[in-house]
Amino acid sequence: MRSRRNSICALWLGAGLFAITSLGQTQPPASAGHQSQWPTYGGNLASQRYSPLDQINKDNFKDLQIAWRLRTDFLGPRPDTLYSATPLYVNGTLYTTAGTRRAVVALDPATGEMLWMHREDEGARGAAGARQGAGRGVAWWSSPDGADQRIIYVTPGYRMIALDAKTGTPVPAFGDDGVVDLKQSFDQEIDPDGGNIGLNATPLVVGDVIVVGAAHRPAGSPDSTWDTRGYVRGYDARTGERLWI
Repeated sequence: MRSRRNSICALWLGAGLFAITSLGQTQPPASAGHQSQWPTYGGNLASQRYSPLDQINKDNFKDLQIAWRLRTDFLGPRPDTLYSATPLYVNGTLYTTAGTRRAVVALDPATGEMLWMHREDEGARGAAGARQGAGRGVAWWSSPDGADQRIIYVTPGYRMIALDAKTGTPVPAFGDDGVVDLKQSFDQEIDPDGGNIGLNATPLVVGDVIVVGAAHRPAGSPDSTWDTRGYVRGYDARTGERLWI
């Protein structure tokens, strides 16, 4: 049986194209207006995971057909067999993470064309990360006038990166040339290439603050009674400066 866990699919119904995630959330073309946006992992800051769109319903669901599929096997040293990211849909573009190296891709929802891709090879640091794989996706931030739009995500090696939403290039004004090392300014000492800490969830953007959590290795018992503490922190969305912990 062919696995569908390591690909992103889109379905079409008649003249309307819908991009869908592995969780079955649907987004229509940009022409449907503002209600079609899905700018954060849970749909909105209340994480309601709800859209009022009604083009797909119980009567025509059976008529959906695959319009395009993006295979993610090539986005890392091995296939990601547990793909669980939820793409964002903002201003007519899909944004998501993909592959075991957790690359970030921007896609045309109508055709599946890859508009840009950003990848990080973190070496030993990435290989030792507590949370591997593609993760849950990305976050989106915009200045009030829309001139500055960014995609923000956390790598397997626990680094937060801000990318220009239009080009996929790191934002120089954010952190150190677009990167904030989340193992620093953590109120504890952590081995840069080790430590039981990471994150596969998306950052949460609230206004101009990026809220970032932490996670440890799944299952099992810790090696000792002491372990890395998983603090929650807030960062300035423009500069990457830590605001609180």
